Amino acid sequence: MSANLAREGAAAPLNRGMITLSIMLATLLQTLDSTIANVALPHMQGTLSASQDEITWVLTSYIVAAAIATPLTGWLSDRFGVKRLLAMSIAGFTLVSALCGLSETLTQIVASRLLQGVFGASLVPLSQSILLDINPRERQGQAMAVWGMGVMVGPILGPTLGGWLTDSYNWRWVFFINVPIGAFALFGVLTFLPQRAPRPDAKFDLFGFATLGLAIGALQALLDRGEQLDWFGSLEIVTEALLAGISFAFFIVHTATSGPNTFFRYQLLKDRNFATGTFFIFVIGAVMYATRALLPPMLQNLMGYPVATTGLVTAPSGVGTMVSMMLAGRLLRRIDARLLLLAGFLISAFALWQMMQYTIVLSASDIVWPGTIQGFGLGLVFVPLSALAFSTLTPELRADGTATYSLMRNIGSSIGISIVQTLMTRGTQVAHADLAANINAFNPAVQPMIADGSRASALALMNLNITQQAQMIGYLNDFKLMFVATLFVIPLVLLIRPAAKSSDNSLAHAAAD
Repeated sequence: MSANLAREGAAAPLNRGMITLSIMLATLLQTLDSTIANVALPHMQGTLSASQDEITWVLTSYIVAAAIATPLTGWLSDRFGVKRLLAMSIAGFTLVSALCGLSETLTQIVASRLLQGVFGASLVPLSQSILLDINPRERQGQAMAVWGMGVMVGPILGPTLGGWLTDSYNWRWVFFINVPIGAFALFGVLTFLPQRAPRPDAKFDLFGFATLGLAIGALQALLDRGEQLDWFGSLEIVTEALLAGISFAFFIVHTATSGPNTFFRYQLLKDRNFATGTFFIFVIGAVMYATRALLPPMLQNLMGYPVATTGLVTAPSGVGTMVSMMLAGRLLRRIDARLLLLAGFLISAFALWQMMQYTIVLSASDIVWPGTIQGFGLGLVFVPLSALAFSTLTPELRADGTATYSLMRNIGSSIGISIVQTLMTRGTQVAHADLAANINAFNPAVQPMIADGSRASALALMNLNITQQAQMIGYLNDFKLMFVATLFVIPLVLLIRPAAKSSDNSLAHAAAD
């Protein structure tokens, strides 16, 4: 894709600023919608007459559809051209967002969310690929900083914006807000993004896509519903696990034995920087989204924070991410990107260590500062990681690479969220049993509390306190797990090769003003 776009840039100078603005609006559409609807679910549930389990389909349908459709990005961009595919994705996403807001039944909104996931799947990988194409190598760090802000800040700000729209208007505006954003993005793409000739002869590996899509869909369904259904105690979860495993095994064998025209470009794995960067982004997705999934319920359910206050105290982490991304984009010109990666991981680990010190009584600053520090650290990781992962990748593999990169980030987030939620539930149960074992009438410390005749009420109050402490222990164990995981991946920085100092002449020519 890069070479073709470069040739277009040689014929007519690119308006890099307007292209960047347009595709970042498109990126914001997709990333914002991954979390903006979460806080509106209770309001949707009443309007659509849905049960607690049914209303979660509004979230899972979007996630599963986007996960299955993301690997298609590389082939579709070759078949239809980058500009046409991006324009169709933005237009479709915007139209379906309006249909989500107009839905009157659960079936309508789930169907609309499925389509929204399909149309939105290409937005993030295409935006990353285009930014890499239109910028010379020495500017790609700053380009990835801009792109990273849309990718990482969107999910962070989503619940805050969704809560405000739902409280001020109604839940339908969570989807209607996409219409003006999508219209501006579509206008910018159609006006400023150069066209490139598609490749009608691009072959489609149906079997490879079917097996990979089935594996991803089954895995996402397993992760989304596992906690509700007691994991492998449920026939549905066992079936989904078998389906995912068998489908993925078929996909691997097919890819390894079918030559160069397979759905997945296995040449990506031969690039050490890209392979290592993909693993890193998997871990980052798990740690970042798992933290975001833990904090709101901890603050609201355990500590009684209102929804609006929860949004305010967690939002500064997005500010820390934005600041560090812009800083990292500039530092990449002067400092080895691997040093920035090391600093980012260490800062993130320090923030998680601070979260391990949480108690049942926390002030707003106790939440704001660790979150801001973690956001700053993740920003320092995300920008150089994106630049390094693609620094040694050939332009022909870039569209497939960005799709794989985005897919691994999303799968990492799903797995991370499922793991921490499951461990939190089980950790709470174990801690409650351990703490409650010492609460009995023979314990000298307990006897004065029940001596006045109000034994039942005293025991009920003690059980409430024990439950709160047990839940806090469950959350702290999760923060400890993420702290250890962050430290564990740091030595892998040594596997990444430094970026080449020489710039890519074709890219620089395409990006020339």
